[in-house]
Amino acid sequence: MRYLTDSQKMLSERQEGELGARLKEFEGRAAAVAGVGKDPVNAPMIRHWCEAMGDTCPAYTGPGAIAPPTMLQAWTMAGLAGQAGPPGRTEAFGELLALLDAAGCTSVVATDCEQEYARPLRPGDVVTFDTVIESVSDRKTTRLGTGYFVTTRTDVRVGTELAGTHRFRILKYAPTAGKSRENTPKHRRPRPVVNRDNAGFWEGVARGRLLIQRCTGCGTLRHPWLPGCNACGCLEWDTVEAGGGGTVFSYVVMHHPPFPAFDPPYAVALVELAEGVRMVGNVVGVPYDKVRIGMPVEAEFRRYGTDAGDEGDGDGPFVLPVFRAREGS
Repeated sequence: MRYLTDSQKMLSERQEGELGARLKEFEGRAAAVAGVGKDPVNAPMIRHWCEAMGDTCPAYTGPGAIAPPTMLQAWTMAGLAGQAGPPGRTEAFGELLALLDAAGCTSVVATDCEQEYARPLRPGDVVTFDTVIESVSDRKTTRLGTGYFVTTRTDVRVGTELAGTHRFRILKYAPTAGKSRENTPKHRRPRPVVNRDNAGFWEGVARGRLLIQRCTGCGTLRHPWLPGCNACGCLEWDTVEAGGGGTVFSYVVMHHPPFPAFDPPYAVALVELAEGVRMVGNVVGVPYDKVRIGMPVEAEFRRYGTDAGDEGDGDGPFVLPVFRAREGS
């Protein structure tokens, strides 16, 4: 085993401080200036998006249609032919990534995004955008490795009018070395991402309740949770508690990539609940190769991060819903 001397530790700490200071200098620098969407907002792309998402909201079709708000980033993307970056991109973001690469943070993973909508986009709108490096975190240690969270903010406009803001966060990190799979806890489940739109769902799960949003305008049930109804556009809603019964609508068997939190192969299903909405979850209580479309299942709640051996992510216990195959299925 190799030990660092006091002088080596001081050098390492000094280098880390210098790197942190250089990274902070990128905050506020432009990553893209006066970028222009590759295509105007258009009906065919809206149709493809809605078909892929299964979104049948009438607001997105016919005369006077608008684009789904969650398409905000789609209008700024350069496409496969523009892999070097969006039009208007500056050198700042590339320099930041190169600096992190040189520091050993050669891996990257997208962690989350946030969007705010100021006005709807309509077919024919020409989108322009500016992107800024909003923040670079201090050094963080995660299960994946040690690195830095980088957040960019993109303001999307039509003319001079703000249409929306898209924040995107990545982790640039140095992968953890020297940990074999055998020495890694097998039940170290990742914590679900909770935001202001879905917090009520996860609060219900923590209490052993499967809550579904219900539009108070038209009564349509929806899942996953959304800020507005995809059937009538109403922003008001309440909840109903699902009974937990359902059937496997579709499923996949995960073999790769291996991840210490799970033991592949295992089945992940899209379950159609008795109430009519669909929900993703692990299928338990039956071998992965016995899962079938139409199989009846029942929701149950598993607690992780307890003292009983099921380890969470180190930030306290949490609950996840899974689906158990019914006996005789």
